[in-house]
Amino acid sequence: MCGRYSLTIDFQTLADEFALSFSEPPRGWRPRYHIAPSQPVPILVSQAKPNLDIAVWGLIPSWSKDPSIGQRMINARQETLTVKPSFKGLLRSQRCLVLADGFYEWQRKSLRKTPYYIRLKSGRPFAFAGLWSHWVGPDGSEIRSCTIITGKPNSLLQPIHDRMPVILPRGSREQWMDPACSQARDLEPLLKPYNADQMEAYPVSPMVNSSGYDESACVKPFDGQ
Repeated sequence: MCGRYSLTIDFQTLADEFALSFSEPPRGWRPRYHIAPSQPVPILVSQAKPNLDIAVWGLIPSWSKDPSIGQRMINARQETLTVKPSFKGLLRSQRCLVLADGFYEWQRKSLRKTPYYIRLKSGRPFAFAGLWSHWVGPDGSEIRSCTIITGKPNSLLQPIHDRMPVILPRGSREQWMDPACSQARDLEPLLKPYNADQMEAYPVSPMVNSSGYDESACVKPFDGQ
């Protein structure tokens, strides 16, 4: 699964990477070293031009009566995208890119879990494949939410965890975001493990076990001392 990630890169680098049409960050923009479920996160929604939006991390299907379901839907397993009612319609028309520059996984050894930070060796930002939804409550309140798609791990992640978030290479982003591309047979081949040779992973402080801890120390290598 993917339960925590980061987006620490400066906004101009992010705008360059994703060809955003504006150079000023949204109000309140700041580096995020430890993003947790239920928090607002930046996404690009599938439209003719990249459109930066903010969504709550944890998918709330439009038909749901209780928005708390989002707490259980932070990830969408690749194998279930064409099966589960929560995902089938969204795969056709409500895909998104969830912007990041690293993520965390916990390696279990006996009774101990060690947190790892995983990122591209280049340090560049990247995009998780995601789905988004628009929910309207009985009182008229509205929530835009998203989920991150996960799949099989690459060789770097295999010793750490049995799943990893789907990272879309640059060449796959355009097709994933293309509103005209709606068939699962065309989209599923994009959802494959990212090239392990372009990634790195290292242990980080157990402070990341706390979802409320969001400091630069989260992404620094930790030797256990």
